[in-house]
Formats: sequence, structure tokens, C-alpha cells
Amino acid sequence: MPIGTAPAARDCPGCASDAPRVFSPPNLPRMRPALSAALGREERSREAPEVVSDIPRQRRRRRPPHPALAHLPKP
Repeated sequence: MPIGTAPAARDCPGCASDAPRVFSPPNLPRMRPALSAALGREERSREAPEVVSDIPRQRRRRRPPHPALAHLPKP
């Protein structure tokens, strides 16, 4: 069949009754939620990307002191 000419229903080869066409995305029920959200963000940003005026500041993480340094004399 050429693209776009498929009927809305066909005869089922097993029971000979009408079998409606059903469209569903592949592997969607088994997709992890994080991957699904990332793909959704990617698809939305394709048409309407978010624009920022500057690079976000990164907080500097304070490293925990090493336990061996506690025994050194303080200046």
C-alpha cells in the first residue's frame, strides 16, 4: 500500500472480524521517566529554545576538612 492510503480497519486473519488500526509510540510504556522527560525537553527546545542572557553562577561547594588536618597547629 502506498503511504497514506491504508484503511481505518482491516480484516483480522485470525478471526475475520474488523481490526481497527491503532497507533502507539514504540517502547513508551517501558521508557524510564527521566529519559521520557529529557526527550520531551529536547523536542520542545527544537521549536522554542530558552534564551539566557548570561551563564548561571555556580555555587562553590565547600569541601569538608580532612580529618588529619584537625591535629595540626592553628596559625
